[in-house]
Amino acid sequence: MSNKIFIDSDITKAETLPASFYKNSETFEILKEKLFLKSWQWIGDQSIIEKNSAHPITILDNYLTEPILLTRSEGDKINCISNVCSHRGNILIDEPCKTKKIVCKYHGRRFNNEGKFEYMPEFDKTINFPRECDNLHNFPLINWHGLLFVGLNPSFDLNDVLNKIEDRVGFLPLNKLCVKESLSKNYEINANWALYCDNYLEGFHVPFVHEDLNEVLDYENYDVEVYDYFNLQVGYASDEDDCFVFPKGHIDSGKKIAAYYYWVFPNLMLNVYPWGISVNLVKPQKISHTKIIFKSYVFNESKLNLGASGDLDKVEMEDEYVVENVQKGISSSFYNTGRFSPSKEKGVHHFHNLISNFINK
Repeated sequence: MSNKIFIDSDITKAETLPASFYKNSETFEILKEKLFLKSWQWIGDQSIIEKNSAHPITILDNYLTEPILLTRSEGDKINCISNVCSHRGNILIDEPCKTKKIVCKYHGRRFNNEGKFEYMPEFDKTINFPRECDNLHNFPLINWHGLLFVGLNPSFDLNDVLNKIEDRVGFLPLNKLCVKESLSKNYEINANWALYCDNYLEGFHVPFVHEDLNEVLDYENYDVEVYDYFNLQVGYASDEDDCFVFPKGHIDSGKKIAAYYYWVFPNLMLNVYPWGISVNLVKPQKISHTKIIFKSYVFNESKLNLGASGDLDKVEMEDEYVVENVQKGISSSFYNTGRFSPSKEKGVHHFHNLISNFINK
């Protein structure tokens, strides 16, 4: 990238990302290599893959469009391997299927369900074959309470992030998480993916945009905690109803907390409520078009639609209206950058600082 982006690490001096970041097609493309290929991506939950099966997934389709394959062996091990044949690049599996072996339908190259090369017809005279690169590429996979995360060429260890999250929310029955399809939905928004994240990463706008949500959250106590590759917004409740019930000795014991809003760099949100977790994945499609995947995992249905988690669809519509307006606004010839509120926009500053660090490497 010819023009590097500088974000001052001191929030009291820093300026936001320039408007050009959200509009420049070259930047949008560069982020594939500089940022997203170095990330972890949530791909669903373990229920999507059965024993002795193969399940194809495209990571960030219409952007990275990286084809991977989940397999599950008799021993219940879930593997994540490339879905591209190491011979001539054919896509190996088109649809979920039952299989113990992976056989390319182009020239018959065969792999076991961990991606190890096994057989190739008409290659008996090929010298120095097979080599390590004839196996399918193996991606790191993390199974966190049934939720699956794949590392492409990750620049940080997601286990460090998840362990810190667990330190805070591990008192909840996370082992009982069960997908709730009626509370799961996809959204399309005409805005740059990073603008959507910008909006998520601050509660500054809540009193102005979310009238109903503002009634159940204590805006004055809204807090942000910044860590290396993730941050946490703590949503304090204005009432004691519909809050977490903390065990004795918990760091937040005695506090009225309605939600933990976790953001993991660059495009993942884990919203933890007394009823379960809402997982939100932000998927770039075009420079000014984004898809958001909402998936709800529940362990206590009696607490659904209460407090800070009431009418999440309405909150989403309110957010989308604002974010699409910002997308229009940054096209102005008279806007370049803004400044940060040191008390209310620590999460946005953290996000912009990370983007700057990754782009400038």
